[in-house]
Amino acid sequence: MSISLEDVSFLLKIPVTGKVVAVEKFARYTEESRSDAIKMVSNLLGVSVEEAEEEVNISKGLTVRNHWLKSRWCPKAGSRPVNYPPVECTARAYCCTCCPALFLPIRVGLGVDRAVKLLEDLDEVGNYAWGAAALAYLYRHLGSATRVQVSQIAGYLTLLEGWVYDHFKLGLATPNAKYMDYVHPRVSRWIQKHETVANVDKLGAIRRTLNRLRPSEVTWDPYVNLRENGVVQAMAFYSGKIKYMDVVEPYHPERILRQFGHVQSIPDPPYRPLEAHRGPSANKYSVKYGFEQDNWERWRNHVLASEVRGEKAI
Repeated sequence: MSISLEDVSFLLKIPVTGKVVAVEKFARYTEESRSDAIKMVSNLLGVSVEEAEEEVNISKGLTVRNHWLKSRWCPKAGSRPVNYPPVECTARAYCCTCCPALFLPIRVGLGVDRAVKLLEDLDEVGNYAWGAAALAYLYRHLGSATRVQVSQIAGYLTLLEGWVYDHFKLGLATPNAKYMDYVHPRVSRWIQKHETVANVDKLGAIRRTLNRLRPSEVTWDPYVNLRENGVVQAMAFYSGKIKYMDVVEPYHPERILRQFGHVQSIPDPPYRPLEAHRGPSANKYSVKYGFEQDNWERWRNHVLASEVRGEKAI
C-alpha cells in the first residue's frame, strides 16, 4: 500500500495536476546573487532595500527566516504597529509562512530564489500541482525515515496521518461531527490531537496493533462511494515521476491497484534511480531520478491502460 495522488486529492482537496512546483535556484552564493536576492525580497515582499539586506545578511545565505516573516507580517497583539506593504506582497509573505508547514522542515530558511520566486505571479499560484509536490516530498522523507539512525520525519505529515486513519482501523482517531463529504477536505473527518510528550508505551502499543491487523480491518478503497470519473481519477493512474523542486520520486499506481478497486496483478519493476546512496542517516541518504517534463505535461498519454488496470475487485 502507498499514498496515491487520489488520496492527496480526497484528503486535502488541493490540485494534483498543473505546473510542476519547481524553479531554478541561484547557482551559488556570490556577491551578485546576494544582490539579486536582496532586490527580489524588496520587490516581491514590499520591504525596503535596507530591511531586505539586513535579513539576507542575518540569515547568512540566500534565504529569509520564517521567524522574520512571521514577526514582520504577523505581529503579536500589543507590539509596535506594522506598515503593511501592498496586498500582493502581503499575500506572498503569507504563502511563504504556509509553505514550510506543508513541505519543508521548519528549521530550514526559505530560499529567496525559490519560495519567493515561485510566488512572483500570484495569478499562477493556483495553477501549480501542489498536491503532487506534497506527495513527492513526503515520499522522499518516508524513504530517509527508514534509515537506522533517523528518529524523525519531515514532509506533509497531516497527509500521512489522514491516510493512515482512512485505511487502517486502529481506533486512534476522534471523529469530527461537523465534517461533510463533498464540502470539506476528507482529512478534516478527524480531530487532530497533539501529544505533549513522547510516549514510548503508546508507540509500542500502536506497533503491536498494526502487526495484528487482519485483512478485514484494512480499508483498501475508502473512496468507492465518492469517486467520480474525471480528471482526478484519471490522474491517479498516471505512471511516471512526480517532482517538488529538486526532489523527484517515482509514482507507480500499477503497484497499488487494489487501492483503486482493482485486482492487484504482478507489476513491472519500479524505476531505477540514476544515483542512490542510502546510508544510515538522513544526511547520507541521497536518491536521484531523472524527470521527464514532457511526460508530466502530457500525463494523459502516460496513464495505465485498461488492460494493465485489470479486473475490478469484488
